Amino acid sequence: MPDRTMDQFQYRDRTLFCEDVPVTELAKRYGTPLYVYSQAALLEKLNEVQTAFAAAKPIVCYSVKANGNLSIARLMGQHGAGFDVTSEGEFRRALAAGPAGAKVVFAGVGKTDAEIEFALRNGVFLFDVESEQELHTIATIAHKIGVTAPVALRVNPDLPPKTHVKTDTSVKGVKFGLDIETIVDVAKTVVNNPGVAIVGLHMHLGSPILKADPYRMGAEKGLNLIKQFRAQGHDIRYLNMGGGFGINYRKDEAKPASAFAEAILPALKESGCQLILEPGRFIVGNSAILLSRVLFTKSTGGKHYVIQDAAMNDLIRPTLYGSFHRIWPVTPAANVPETPDVNGDPDDPHPFRDMPNCFKQDVVGPVCESGDYLAKDRPLPGVTRGDLLAVFSAGAYGMTMASNYNSRPRAAEVLVTGRTHRLIRRRETFADLVACEQDCLS
Repeated sequence: MPDRTMDQFQYRDRTLFCEDVPVTELAKRYGTPLYVYSQAALLEKLNEVQTAFAAAKPIVCYSVKANGNLSIARLMGQHGAGFDVTSEGEFRRALAAGPAGAKVVFAGVGKTDAEIEFALRNGVFLFDVESEQELHTIATIAHKIGVTAPVALRVNPDLPPKTHVKTDTSVKGVKFGLDIETIVDVAKTVVNNPGVAIVGLHMHLGSPILKADPYRMGAEKGLNLIKQFRAQGHDIRYLNMGGGFGINYRKDEAKPASAFAEAILPALKESGCQLILEPGRFIVGNSAILLSRVLFTKSTGGKHYVIQDAAMNDLIRPTLYGSFHRIWPVTPAANVPETPDVNGDPDDPHPFRDMPNCFKQDVVGPVCESGDYLAKDRPLPGVTRGDLLAVFSAGAYGMTMASNYNSRPRAAEVLVTGRTHRLIRRRETFADLVACEQDCLS
């Protein structure tokens, strides 16, 4: 169905706006590449989750790995979210964002002893535990410092493939979670252990998931496990269904939060548990565009190339996952559509309908890799040096996965609220790139 957050990025008289600010103004003020976020879009999607699941009074923990910018995390906390973290660094971001007392759930398959102790000393709400050794390590560290660690065992429910192979976390043969066949035996090993209390079950299915049925199947399997845990004597109070709800990268392929609520809530009600959710991409994915400027165009080897200043170090998803992002000029010419006409079917290898005065082009960046591209064989109008391009749906796993490859400073980030805008991350400088090396020079 249509995603109303995309209403915050609209063309008006053939110029792209973020809320009420023309993005041409932002490029002039802050330069490119530039991540541009809409505050209204962020809050709309958080509210959509909170409203859809309101009957369950859920604990909504924003997934920091999707986008850890402190201003965005703080906005989430101010509007009722806790945080889902996967490292001490993300935990520290959650603490810095606040508010004080916000619930922090700590996931991840490879927590170090130092990270576990840090989390215990800083009021972790829940550990999502992914192996038997991790469970006993947490118990030992907690007992040593005189506390009992609250944990949820993460199960791999062995569901059919649901999304890209690199982001499907609940099929056989991945590193995540405990096998559904052995998790009950693992839980039995810590009955009456003073260092750890199993108070929940965690199940994250992967991302992005475009159908609700996997959540229904997962919740039903979870309900059976909860009954078995309770029979062992564990006080199970929380069912954590993770995140992973898909978004509209193309057009109308994703489900609303209400569809996932319909799939999850019946089993949740029967379990008697409080629901925990860990949305990230669903909230932040369509809250942002990546703004870039065309450097050169060329035709060679029978192909047409648009070379612009955003690269795989700024947005690695197309290179890493073969992911799709809509790309369009910020000020399209009068003889082309104002927006691309895209089919929302993610299984369609030819998502674009016929568009006048457009031809297939590769959108590539300056990085010295053949894999440095944002789109291949993409129908686009002709562009010229200096034109601005908008890469849509760039809010999740964009800046948070950015790097300094080729010694490229990372992009700036801007948050737009109505007619106003402010810098929420300044552009890096060469001094930033070498700061950790300067003191090591002889």
